[in-house]
Amino acid sequence: MTDQPNYAEKSVHRTFIEAPIQTVWSILVATDKPLPFFFGSICDTTDGLKPGAQMRMVHPNRKIAMVVGEVLAFEPPYRYSHTFKMTNLKDDACQVTYELREKDGGTEFDLIIERAIEGSDLHKQMIGAQEFIAKNLKSLAEKGKPAFSGTMVTLMGPLMALFAKKEQRIEHWPLERDSSDLKLVKEG
Repeated sequence: MTDQPNYAEKSVHRTFIEAPIQTVWSILVATDKPLPFFFGSICDTTDGLKPGAQMRMVHPNRKIAMVVGEVLAFEPPYRYSHTFKMTNLKDDACQVTYELREKDGGTEFDLIIERAIEGSDLHKQMIGAQEFIAKNLKSLAEKGKPAFSGTMVTLMGPLMALFAKKEQRIEHWPLERDSSDLKLVKEG
């Protein structure tokens, strides 16, 4: 008999953004610049954001991988889902989904966290980050700049890089596939 993980309840954080869905989508899935709503990281992928593609969120210095995952769904401009593993934690990955809907001349944005192990450090950090992410995405889409919290995180980025663990170095988290299951392969 296999032990089943004790998953936390699905968490949905909903935000209304006064911007067209295409604007919100293009900001959310950008892969060419630091994203203040994702704590100043850059989305890195070799295959583009499509189902089965490996992705990682890297520090702007491109020496540290902060998050790794695999794209599960990519349905522009409505849905983007991926696995999510923080490289500084030993916890199993969870699933993150971003859903967008046109509503009342703007965009309704849901940030959904599923399959996180109840009580894990990853689950606690993800729940704590939902509001930060939504607030900064909203500000960027509506005003063209992040909220104060996003600006501060971006400014603190170089300092935070000094505290990264050795295991977070990008060479330990290549964008390569294990042909058997298309999961990220951790080297080292």
